[in-house]
Amino acid sequence: MPDRALVLHGPNLNLLGTREPAVYGRLSLADVDRTIRAHARGRRIDVECRQSNVEGQLIDWLHAAHRERFFGVVFNPGAFTHYSIALRDAVASIDLPVVEVHLSNVHAREPFRRRSVIAAVARGQISGFGTVSYVLGLDALLSLRHPRGASNGRAPLASRTPTGRASRR
Repeated sequence: MPDRALVLHGPNLNLLGTREPAVYGRLSLADVDRTIRAHARGRRIDVECRQSNVEGQLIDWLHAAHRERFFGVVFNPGAFTHYSIALRDAVASIDLPVVEVHLSNVHAREPFRRRSVIAAVARGQISGFGTVSYVLGLDALLSLRHPRGASNGRAPLASRTPTGRASRR
């Protein structure tokens, strides 16, 4: 059975292509999902893409991800990024890596968009690369699943401290 990753799109991402195209681009969500799936095929993994405007639905999908045999989640929480403690707690409660992604560079936008309550419990955050943010998020998940570096005697990057030294976890 191939590796499986889950991609979750939060609120308003169903409007991609028509909502603020100067910020989010002209590709539709279907176009973004096709790009993600094509990249996943090239990496020999299966990916399932889901979108919801409902916070509770996203929480349910996060809770079920392990049971559904996904190895990790690429998650664009949309506006929930900035205030949903419930989604933050759902990400913290699952035993799977979650990579937070955003199409726009949230750190270069309005001050309220620069704060993510999800980031502290996600494995990492990628933003500002449009659809490529999702592709990079998928590659980041794969690097956690199949870390490189063991053959050179060094700990994988995921287990290094900010100084680059291997941690003793």
